[in-house]
Amino acid sequence: MELRQLRYFVTVVEEGGFTRAAARLHLSQPGLSAQIRQLEKELGQPLLERSNRSVTPTEVGRAVLPYARAALAAADAVRHAVDEHAGLLRGRVTLGLVSGATGHAFDVASFLADFHDTHPALEIALTEDTSERMQAALLAGEIDIALLGPTGTEPPPGLSYRTVIDAPLGAAVAPGDPLLTPTDRTGVPLADLRDRPLICLPRGTGVREALERACAQAGFRPRVAFEAAAPHVLAQLATRGLGVAVLPLDEEAPGLAGPLRALQIVQPRIRARIVLAWPATGPASPAARALLDRMRDALPKAPTL
Repeated sequence: MELRQLRYFVTVVEEGGFTRAAARLHLSQPGLSAQIRQLEKELGQPLLERSNRSVTPTEVGRAVLPYARAALAAADAVRHAVDEHAGLLRGRVTLGLVSGATGHAFDVASFLADFHDTHPALEIALTEDTSERMQAALLAGEIDIALLGPTGTEPPPGLSYRTVIDAPLGAAVAPGDPLLTPTDRTGVPLADLRDRPLICLPRGTGVREALERACAQAGFRPRVAFEAAAPHVLAQLATRGLGVAVLPLDEEAPGLAGPLRALQIVQPRIRARIVLAWPATGPASPAARALLDRMRDALPKAPTL
């Protein structure tokens, strides 16, 4: 029996068939089937029930499956230990990123390119989602690290945060909007937005959570007419006069570019944060720990705007 045969068996079970398993393993289906038959021959028992519609493990296969996975995990741990000792990182790291998380304050693409140059054997996966779902994914172990806008004032149990950006929320409006009268005003009371159509990030993002929480405390629900995940799309909608865009007042943020003028929301002032988040016990793999350490060094330290 060989480790690759155990990997093939586990993959067939996970994919529920030979066709998808062969595609995932970059093998031909006949070659994969032949390897599984060889493994079954060596063990003296069938491991898989084969039908026209699906492939499922036999009773023996179900008994073998956890041991096969444990053997593969142990082999991977051996490789990781050797690579870590030799200074070579392997494996896969998943980084979550809320859209428009850092503006120009942090060039994610350049950072990841530099990190990959240092560790070319490491696979880095970048995924975008709402902050709410990424917090859940971190707790479930589905992603390793995330840049997100927290939906609460404190990290949920099981997560650690480091604040990267802490900025006030502003109302971005097109020229000629009544909110710009008088012309020298720099702020707008939250109550003045009560009956205005708002353009905001989706629910599950830190900005939306901060806005809705402040509006609830003021006794009204925000009238969100449009929502989009990308700040520059919010700005485009506001530029066409479709509403007031609610965005963090970061001068480097692309959402405030163009003809828009931004007024800080006051009475009360509302703040939005971007944080670096990771499991409180630390990332599971050496590769993820190395990426987190590098990000801590590279990210700006909580500028307050």
